[in-house]
Amino acid sequence: MKILYDVQHPAKGDKNIVELGMVDKVETDGNKVTVTLAFSRHRDPLAEYLIGSTKAVLIRHIPGVEAEVKTVIKDPGKKPAGLDLGTEELTNVKHIIGVASGKGGVGKSTVAVNLAVALARLGYKVGLADADVYGPSVPKMTGTENEMPEAYKEGEKEVIMPLEKYGVKWMSIGYFAKPEQALIWRGPMACNALKQMILQVRWGELDFLLIDMPPGTGDIHISLVHDIPLSGAVIVSTPQAVALADVEKGVNMFRNSSVNKPILGLIENMAWFTPAELPENRYYIFGKDGGKAMAEKYGIPLLGQIPLVQGIREAGDDGEPVALSSRPDGEAFVLLAEKVAGAAALL
Repeated sequence: MKILYDVQHPAKGDKNIVELGMVDKVETDGNKVTVTLAFSRHRDPLAEYLIGSTKAVLIRHIPGVEAEVKTVIKDPGKKPAGLDLGTEELTNVKHIIGVASGKGGVGKSTVAVNLAVALARLGYKVGLADADVYGPSVPKMTGTENEMPEAYKEGEKEVIMPLEKYGVKWMSIGYFAKPEQALIWRGPMACNALKQMILQVRWGELDFLLIDMPPGTGDIHISLVHDIPLSGAVIVSTPQAVALADVEKGVNMFRNSSVNKPILGLIENMAWFTPAELPENRYYIFGKDGGKAMAEKYGIPLLGQIPLVQGIREAGDDGEPVALSSRPDGEAFVLLAEKVAGAAALL
């Protein structure tokens, strides 16, 4: 499907055949790929051109492929339906919490992973879905990058089993791509991948399912809040003004009437720097209490302030989240988990 985005319809403003809903079916059998294109009852005058272009792009991108292009006539305006996934696998999940940030680089995934582990330490049943489909980092942070989730057929439905480690169930698109592979997806493809990472997974009984959302307020976020029954969200930021400016966008997105999801609170990450050799010292290199002021401005709780400590970064790189430890930086995430659990109980 990614390859077929290269086949543009000259008479449709150069939109591609996937966006136009013309790809009815893609089938593979060994080295043979068969694509079925859907046309309206009135045969497209550019049909032969599109058939030839489709075959050519397959041959160009897949060495040794045997390409075949078929056509089918369908009513105009009807497009192939998207992924037909329901919310059955979320039936036994009590709280679905989005972990969001207005911009990248604020340590959102670090917070999400450690929050999941800390909630598990408190005795909750926890899962985490890595919805940051463009930059999945959960496999690295949990030391599971060389593992592959199992999938099996259940009637007509395919079910994916999450990985389990540190008392948490993990799922990420990163398990299905090589670490060095760039995931260059257009919006609809990324949204479908996101839905599979959440709706097709056998989560079982959970108290919390955390969703590590990509930074920003784009298509994926809109798809998420419309298709996934989010209980609410927490927003991660750092104290500096440039990050807090983007927090406002995140708050406004969740409070928009078309989204209308409660915000449990704000988490201020990298609140201060504490060197290992001077554990009592605090250096406010990104500014002081910016997150606290922002939380007060929007009337949302400040759930926690996480220090910038070298051990947090090292633990993430080693695949052993710092929340597993009893050090002060680990206990900071346990305190955060208690606040998040308390806020969720009030929903």
